[in-house]
Amino acid sequence: MAKKRPLTKDRKPSAPRGDGEVPVVGAREACPCGSGRRYKACHGRAAAHAVTELVQRPFEGLPGECDWVALRELVPAATVELTLKGGLPEGVPSVTLATVLPMAWPALRRDTGAVLLGLQNDTASGDISRDLADTLRRALETEPGNQVEAHRPDPAGPRLQDLLDVTAPFSPVVHTGFEFWLGSPEEAAKATGEVAASLERANEAALPTVRLSGVEAAYWCATPDKNHLRWVMPHPEEKLLDALARLHAAGAASLGEGTRLVGSFRAHGLVVPVWDLPGSVGADEVEKPAAAFGERLGEALASDSPLTAQERKARSGLANRQITLS
Repeated sequence: MAKKRPLTKDRKPSAPRGDGEVPVVGAREACPCGSGRRYKACHGRAAAHAVTELVQRPFEGLPGECDWVALRELVPAATVELTLKGGLPEGVPSVTLATVLPMAWPALRRDTGAVLLGLQNDTASGDISRDLADTLRRALETEPGNQVEAHRPDPAGPRLQDLLDVTAPFSPVVHTGFEFWLGSPEEAAKATGEVAASLERANEAALPTVRLSGVEAAYWCATPDKNHLRWVMPHPEEKLLDALARLHAAGAASLGEGTRLVGSFRAHGLVVPVWDLPGSVGADEVEKPAAAFGERLGEALASDSPLTAQERKARSGLANRQITLS
């Protein structure tokens, strides 16, 4: 017995595509080819291996590499104004990077012509930079008032490093919610129906997050049980682990009373140390301790002396508690 084709939103079976090109969709969505199977078990399996090898540091060479990683993996709601090489095309007043867009769209073009590029979407290749560059190019050519669908990039296509002005600053703005989806808080306040409901759900799921002002790429966030500081660092992994171990063994790895360095993430080729903080410690209160830690870390990174037995033990503990996000 043949499998039924998936149903479209109007409850009709979707027709198999006849042009030979199967678009990229979410891993758990029905495959657009009409097979009735989920994408990840059908054409998604081939797509996952169709494009080049994994790029370990996709944002290397871009200004604010550490913040790119943070916005990709850690920050719920944030935006950054991007500067293109050669300036903006006619009819495009701005290009804005956003952590996530409504319905997980890869990008959208507002009625005004402004482009929003989503960062936290699933990608079709092993190079996030190439995927995002492909989406950006298509967004610039999309008619205003439309979203950009997922798409498999050309393996030889440009990367973000080819499209963005790498001399321009990268200055994230962290938001308390996703009102930026609608352009402004005033417009968000007017939202009704499903748009308002979607916005409310997204806001309820977002953890309160603040980017520290005194150090680079360090983000405070609050959870129901405790607060955390997650700090994306650009240093080579082995050198950084040695330095953290020296500080940990010396009792100098905390950010003050009641705080504790608990481990680290590895994300897009960079290491992200994580501290547990008491629920009473806010972002403002961790600014000075983080700056002081940064100075101690700089001194530890400069040391070339062999690790002591106690430092090696500390390093082993840190390495064992490291989690790879990507």
